[in-house]
Amino acid sequence: MRTHFLHVRKAGGSAIGHALAPVAESHGIVIHGHATRLADVPAGDRVFFFLRDPVERYVSGFNSRFRRGRPLRDLTWTEGEERAFASFRTPNALAEALGSADPELAERARYAMRNINHVSSSFTDWFTLAEIRSRRRSIVLLGLQSRLASDFEVLRARLGLPDSVQLPADPVFAHRTPPQYDTSLSAAARANVSAWYAEDIAFFAEYKRIREEWFGPERPGRPDLIEQLENA
Repeated sequence: MRTHFLHVRKAGGSAIGHALAPVAESHGIVIHGHATRLADVPAGDRVFFFLRDPVERYVSGFNSRFRRGRPLRDLTWTEGEERAFASFRTPNALAEALGSADPELAERARYAMRNINHVSSSFTDWFTLAEIRSRRRSIVLLGLQSRLASDFEVLRARLGLPDSVQLPADPVFAHRTPPQYDTSLSAAARANVSAWYAEDIAFFAEYKRIREEWFGPERPGRPDLIEQLENA
């Protein structure tokens, strides 16, 4: 049986894909790019994916596109991104501008939010909550980027992967934001971004509730999660 990995933008997917690539063919794992939705995965095939807090995902997504994906990649800005980054150089500046009393500045901010890749995406670009529930028997793991290391261990055991399969320690291959990029948000910026992503925040809360419903509440180490996944 094939197992599909859906790559939700800025939710740890680069690190996961890098770790799985050497054993993907031998273990029937299909590593998808950003364009593949849950609806594209054949019924009955196994599937897993990771999500991330929407506000954190915004910050990571802004900085990733601001640096054009470097140093892991070098992806040219779109015309919309060029316009956006000409106005806003940090995620905080853009987020604060969303609430500006200056109509022109606020409109430029809304334009940027709609035109910066990663920032413009929503969880429903990949699946709906109803689709997740409909795949109960074939979903291997509802992963969380905030628990990437421990969830990956569960995933590795569930897929029967060798101990040599590990997440990359190198920050480049993990596609982590380099330390020189500003990741801070003011209270006003956080409130503005939370309002912008209100639907994704509600989605993420329900996603975590489904995860707990299926696999039990969070506990340090989650030693019982592998057994629960096997018996699901």
